[in-house]
Amino acid sequence: MEYTEVMVRYGELSTKGKNRKDFINRLASNVEKVLKDFPQIDFHPRHDRMHIVLNGAPFAEVDKRLKKVFGIQTYSPAIKIPKTLEDIEKTSLELMQETFKPGMTFKVNTKRSDHKFEYDTNQLNNLVGDYLFDHIDHLKAEMKHPDLVLRIEVRQDAVYISNQLLHGIGGMPVGTAGKAVMMLSGGIDSPVASYLAMKRGVDIEMVHFFSPPYTTEKALAKAKELTGILANYAGKINFIAVPFAEIQETIKEKLPEGYLMTVQRRFMLQLADRIRAKRGGLAIFNGESVGQVASQTLQSMVAINDVTTTPVIRPVATMDKTEIIKLAEDIGTFDLSIQPFEDCCTIFAPPRPKTKPKLDKAREYEARLDVEGLIQRAMDGIEVMPIYPNEKFINDKIEEDQDLL
Repeated sequence: MEYTEVMVRYGELSTKGKNRKDFINRLASNVEKVLKDFPQIDFHPRHDRMHIVLNGAPFAEVDKRLKKVFGIQTYSPAIKIPKTLEDIEKTSLELMQETFKPGMTFKVNTKRSDHKFEYDTNQLNNLVGDYLFDHIDHLKAEMKHPDLVLRIEVRQDAVYISNQLLHGIGGMPVGTAGKAVMMLSGGIDSPVASYLAMKRGVDIEMVHFFSPPYTTEKALAKAKELTGILANYAGKINFIAVPFAEIQETIKEKLPEGYLMTVQRRFMLQLADRIRAKRGGLAIFNGESVGQVASQTLQSMVAINDVTTTPVIRPVATMDKTEIIKLAEDIGTFDLSIQPFEDCCTIFAPPRPKTKPKLDKAREYEARLDVEGLIQRAMDGIEVMPIYPNEKFINDKIEEDQDLL
């Protein structure tokens, strides 16, 4: 049978009290974005759930996209029918016949919000169950752990019948927690941190530092394409490219080798903070994991974070690398992240960076530079572009070059 609509359940949004309506409206807007290719679909966000009327749109494609919308707890494809016992029995039988296989167990689960309907939930469970037993051989009921659950909802306007309960990815609708910038490298960790930030409702914009001619177009294209993968969870993400070569050259020329990384990261954080303020963000996110590399020890974080009072949030801070890799594989960023296109974090990496840099030393060395001039010239050179789901930036020539490595 062809499903007529999808019933979406909100999960965590049910705890939001007086703000619930705002969260539901944001979720509806995000769902509309990911389904914009199907103009025939109608959306009806309500207090307890959202109804997506398909109007002929293919459920299989809608299903793929709903799986990537934060804020959805569960959803069910359903068939809307008139409120008569005959229609309920007929539709229930057709749905069961499509999915039932010999040996499976089942149950009927009725919910009734229209208390004026002539049958209560127990009566409807029994009537439909008996009808199915009469028309399907070898059917066996199981109340606790059935293989199939036929769900019947009697509502004010109609009856809705479904035979699937599909799980979304939970979390909060993107945009409900405010706006922030994400410091995106081309590695494994920051795309995972981006995903986790969006899962908590944060509307992120990517800040990526690039250093031509030391970094190539391949590295920039890789970061943009990673953003395209992550845009599946947001509908669109702005990508902000920040020129960083002059700052790296100056630091390498004028400062001790052991503090190159620390001062470089201080500049990155200052730039990210300026961009955040300019674009109305509330926080800075990054992909740091405690102790993973020299710049991510607690001592390094103290020396680097000194340049801002803005909250710096690290979603993967306490995760093991294996946990981060597993999540990167799940969200589809891992294979691209491991492509060896060097980013600006690696090209000037000193062989023996300080793992326990002193805050006073970092301040002293940075003060030797024209900090304001360097930052302002980098800010003057930033480029902003919107990136949409699955946009491609690594062209055939780049792929051919990669094959030769």
